[in-house]
Amino acid sequence: MANRLFQEARKRVDLAKQSQQASSGAAMEKAKNALSSAYANSTAAEQMQLHDMQKELDQIK
Repeated sequence: MANRLFQEARKRVDLAKQSQQASSGAAMEKAKNALSSAYANSTAAEQMQLHDMQKELDQIK
């Protein structure tokens, strides 16, 4: 069974990347919160992927 929080984080990061206002909008905050929530409840492999997603968000800023 897939980690629901991990899936939500991936979805939120994708939405933030697509958003025209990602650097200043609610999409960025939702993505950051989703990443944080998912990290504590994920496997080591998922944590590595979450870290990569965080890097993607950092590039948007």
